[in-house]
Formats: sequence, structure tokens, C-alpha cells
Amino acid sequence: MTATDHPSSSSASLANAAQPPTSVSSSGASPGAKGHTLLPSDTIWNRWVNFYRMARRTMSEQGAEEYWKDADQRYSKIDCARCDTWRNELFRTSPVITYLNDNIRKLGGDLGPENIRCRTCSEKMLAGFDQQYGIKICANRIESKSMMEDVLAHEMVHAYDHLRFKADQVGNLRHAACTEIRASNLSGECRWANEFFGNKIMSFTNHQQDCVRRRAINSVKARPGCKDEAHAEKVVNEVWDSCFRDTRPFDEVYR
Repeated sequence: MTATDHPSSSSASLANAAQPPTSVSSSGASPGAKGHTLLPSDTIWNRWVNFYRMARRTMSEQGAEEYWKDADQRYSKIDCARCDTWRNELFRTSPVITYLNDNIRKLGGDLGPENIRCRTCSEKMLAGFDQQYGIKICANRIESKSMMEDVLAHEMVHAYDHLRFKADQVGNLRHAACTEIRASNLSGECRWANEFFGNKIMSFTNHQQDCVRRRAINSVKARPGCKDEAHAEKVVNEVWDSCFRDTRPFDEVYR
């Protein structure tokens, strides 16, 4: 989420006014030792108070979760409109997106605004591919056009794998592991700059392999048929060598 409500000041008077002794939030709880709860965001004053409490880290864990959900809903139209604009621009100007799209078309697929949809998501995810409905981009999770390029490329690799290899990405964990390995490897998400600035991982050797493996294990672990992390790691290891080397439709790792 990129847009927030900012108070015009953080003076002592605001601090005093922001902490009424018996206020009750929309969740029905009053401020206590574990932090404040969220005030209804129907007035600018309440939004300022909520922002102030978040900035000072005096909001409760539940209040903070409600704060971001509320912000996602209030900024939904703005987020989705920006996401739509970025998607359209990437389909015109991004080499990796246009190349993937050309190869998907050669396999009989057709991706565009009608089946790449920007939505506000409650799930903690960036995007998802469904072989029947297409690609969903979580507009409230995408912070920049470059981030969206990586995320969109990732999901388009899933689409390519579905058409080219008939991958069962839902019912077959080995298929799911393989397409996750390929998508993370080919999308650009695991390039060094993303790992360094995004995840604070400073490894200069094998960072690509480590990142791809980590992301694939996390994805497989979340699948219904996976028992636990050890099971996910086992499945990823079983397909690792062939799937990591497979860069189709690219000649090599492009990003």
C-alpha cells in the first residue's frame, strides 16, 4: 500500500488528544497495555489519530491489522487504476512481458486486460494464476511498476507452463514445485538487487539458487497437499536439477 493519511503535525497536543481515557474502537476494545485499537475511519480526525498511533507504534497488533485492511479498502480504486495503467504499459514496453506474451500466443493462449485483473486482496499474496480465469494482480500489494513487472512475469511463466507442459499446478506437487522454480528463476524476482534491497540478503554467491529454492519451498508448503516444510523441501529437491536448468521459452535467464 503506497497511500496513507498523514497528520499535519505530531505535537504534544495531538498526543494528548489522540488518547482519550475511555475511547472504544470499532472492534469494541478500549486502549490498554497492549496498545490502542482502531478508530472508525469515517472522519479525517480519526484517520489522523490512527496514523499517529501507527507511527508511534502504540496501535495494538489487531488494530494495526485492521488499519491496513481499512486503508486497502479506502484506496482500492486508486490502487487498481494504477495497477491497470502499469499492466497496459508493461504489455507495450517491457521486453520480458512482450516476449512471454508472444510465446503464450504461439501456444494458443491470449492474455490481456480481460483476464489479467487488478484487484484489492485480503490474502497475503502478490498475485495468482488460475488456469480457468487467468491472472489476478493484488493491486494493494504492488509498490512500483518494476515490482509489477517481476510479479506479472512470474505469473505468465505459470501460464506458459500450463499451456506448454500441461502442468497440473493444483493437484500435483511436483508440477507445482517445478513451475514455481521456473517462475522465480525467470521472472527477475531473484536477481541480486531485489535480494539485497528487498530482503536484506547480502550473499554474492549462489544467491539466485538460494532465492529460487526458498520461494519454491514457501509456495509448495502453502499447497493443500503438502504436509509441512520438510515435505515441501523434499518435493522441490526431487525436481530441482531439471526445472532450474529449464529456461524455456528463453535461451537463458533473462533477468
